[in-house]
Amino acid sequence: MKIKVLIVLIIFCFAGCKNSDKVERENQPTIYNVESDDKEMSEAIAKANQTLSDFNLALQNPKIEVKSLKVKFETSEGNEHIWLSNIEYKDGKYWGILDNEPEYITEYKIGDKIEVDKSNISDWMYLKNGKLFGGYTIKLLRSRMTENEKDQFDAESGMQID
Repeated sequence: MKIKVLIVLIIFCFAGCKNSDKVERENQPTIYNVESDDKEMSEAIAKANQTLSDFNLALQNPKIEVKSLKVKFETSEGNEHIWLSNIEYKDGKYWGILDNEPEYITEYKIGDKIEVDKSNISDWMYLKNGKLFGGYTIKLLRSRMTENEKDQFDAESGMQID
């Protein structure tokens, strides 16, 4: 399923390179490294948090199948941000399934169900008729790709990104 490719393709770790350095991993999603003081990324994360109510509305819509949260995990190597799927929201708390094998996180593995601290949400997304809603960090990282990388990303994800 093409949509699944998106969720496992994009994770990033705030580490060392401002220009979205990437780390390719065999049979694992690409990691995009971004400096912790990257102003544009901080703005994208802030926008995601400011619009979280839009995501909450999508969670209530059973016709929307793909709904994901990106969550920050603190590690000794820096912060690692990973997408969670199968999001549930009950009593003011989010839960989701870790979609990727972490690079630096040791306490969780792919497939683990995790409670999300709202203060650690770094992005949200959902797809409606193939169109991406939210995905502010995705849009920023995509804007930093070469045209060939964008074409490949668009083909693999199957998403319409404005």
